[in-house]
Amino acid sequence: MGEVVPIEDDSTQDLPLYLPPKPSSLQIITIKSSSIRETPGVITCSSNGCTSQGSGQGITLNELESWLPITESRNGSTFSAMFHLLCSGIGFQALSLPVAFAALGWAWGIICLSLAFMWQLYTIWLLVNLHEPVPGTRHSRFVRLSIVAFGQKLGKLLAIFPVMYLSGGSCVLLIITGGGTMEKLFKIICGEGTTCESKSLTGTEWFLLFTCIALIVGQLPNLNSIARVSLTGAITAIGYCTMIWALSISKGRLNGVSYSIPDAAKTGMTGFGNILNAIGIIMLAFRGHNLILEIQGTLPSNSKNPPWKSMWRGVMVSYIIIAMCLFPLAIVGFWAYGNKIPANGGILTAFSQFHRQDTSKFVIGLIYLWLIISCLSSYQIYAMPAFDNLEFIYASSKNRRCPGWVRTGFRLFFGGFTFFIAVAFPFLGSLAPLIGGLAAVPLTFAYPCFMWISIKRPRANGAMWSLNLGLGCFGIVLSILLIVAALWNLADKGLNANFFRP
Repeated sequence: MGEVVPIEDDSTQDLPLYLPPKPSSLQIITIKSSSIRETPGVITCSSNGCTSQGSGQGITLNELESWLPITESRNGSTFSAMFHLLCSGIGFQALSLPVAFAALGWAWGIICLSLAFMWQLYTIWLLVNLHEPVPGTRHSRFVRLSIVAFGQKLGKLLAIFPVMYLSGGSCVLLIITGGGTMEKLFKIICGEGTTCESKSLTGTEWFLLFTCIALIVGQLPNLNSIARVSLTGAITAIGYCTMIWALSISKGRLNGVSYSIPDAAKTGMTGFGNILNAIGIIMLAFRGHNLILEIQGTLPSNSKNPPWKSMWRGVMVSYIIIAMCLFPLAIVGFWAYGNKIPANGGILTAFSQFHRQDTSKFVIGLIYLWLIISCLSSYQIYAMPAFDNLEFIYASSKNRRCPGWVRTGFRLFFGGFTFFIAVAFPFLGSLAPLIGGLAAVPLTFAYPCFMWISIKRPRANGAMWSLNLGLGCFGIVLSILLIVAALWNLADKGLNANFFRP
């Protein structure tokens, strides 16, 4: 949402605020910084945006912002932003990177991973700088920035589905992954063949247990308040990633490992599909772009220290750490297991399959425990945009802060909904390449480039204009190709659609 914030400056200046490129009765708003606090401007907000009423009806936009979970607290810091970025940026999807290397080989695997890393880091830089395109106007939600850039109808059409999928869909996948890992941890603790193993919960009950724990933690009021939860998630994510590749090195390469791509997988539509699926795995390993603006919205803003400076420092440190997790996982995983890497589960499944006998249960159990804690922590930050949207609908319609019992009810509803989807579609992970091509890839690699052109309006045919137009178009083309490859893969290999049987 593009909210107006006070600028701490003693001088009086006229600041033209950027509005969506849609004809309206008011295109320029002039704000005098010395009189912002005294101006009783009234703005009525709805899902279509915010309009000034100039009367005693409605609520001020700043007041509405102070009620919502994402912008309720703006006392964040570079460290809290870094915790959120690490927690949202390192996920279980990275465990499949060696599978991509098995299809691409050493050279192209490293090249594609490096290019994707630099590309997504560049789009983060674009988003960080678009958060406050002019002093005093902040866009703390991706959907609102999309509306500003593309207009009401097109902005919503392009952004709402990707943002909601990357919020709710990620939470569903976290329930599936976390609940399944809980079951594996239980079997390790009990020991195979023992009496307690026969008393294990069903898949649905493990999903419910994970959801209940996540919702208990999810009662924290706002995004800034879960900084310590994100710190815990970041530590555990770094921990299990590092343990897996370090243990794989210590165990050495498997006997008979080959790094060559089979001839049958090189040619024809099969080879083309395998390459595109591998590229999709690499691109989907980078996540969290739907949360960049929201995380930056928790940082304070003033004329001397604009939020983009603190945010970019956090981004640089975070993505150095993320690179130190992802690149070793991909390179070491392919080195240790080669073409024997399982297509489902990646390096973690390979390690459990080939080294279960010569690795202590404590070590494997610790990896599973850290993965569970990481999933629980990630659930909180990925659910926050959905919590914020539900409370926005309530607050803008009732013109008052969401009461505590209503906030709790919204979060229980969202948790129950994601739990239901996880139980109904436990095979959702198999559809991740298809849905990711529709939602995650454009949002991560393409939309920020077009937003920069629309909002910043660089000189036509200039360097920034050409770069962003080229990257944006290439991202859309890649998205279409990934969707086609995912559909071909589903048609060729089929889908184990085990509805309501997790």
